[in-house]
Amino acid sequence: MSKANEARRIAGSFLVLAVALGGCARVKDHKGYVVDSQLINAIAPGVDNKDSVVKTLGRPSFMSEFDGGGTWYYFARETTSFGFGMPKPVGQTLLTVRFAQTGDVSSVQKTGLETIRHVNLYGPTTPTLGRNRSFFTELFGNIGAGGPGGKAPTTDNPDG
Repeated sequence: MSKANEARRIAGSFLVLAVALGGCARVKDHKGYVVDSQLINAIAPGVDNKDSVVKTLGRPSFMSEFDGGGTWYYFARETTSFGFGMPKPVGQTLLTVRFAQTGDVSSVQKTGLETIRHVNLYGPTTPTLGRNRSFFTELFGNIGAGGPGGKAPTTDNPDG
């Protein structure tokens, strides 16, 4: 084998390896509010109101529906994933700003990763009530079932 062919083979191997490992790169992502600690620390209960909070922090990520919008949430999360894997949270900030009836800030609370809860799924499918019928039974189950007047007997209505 000549040196040129061997050099091409090695270069090709490195190229294939680089392309294969390119999909396995670590991906960092940020979602939500862009946190500025100085601005967050500037919000003070009894001093600020809804207008000053909007001017300082901007519109909230979402508002509470249970107290008529009296609680605002600013949410930010940083995640990392490897290749096409599930993203894992590496940083999180949840700023909760509660307002009194007068519109003044009554409390400010900042939490982080400690508020994340893991929810176990029941299984790969959702259980449902009813008959457990196969694909082909569903597909071909009505063939020949047409009786007079279009009413055919079924298991739940034997008279048709």
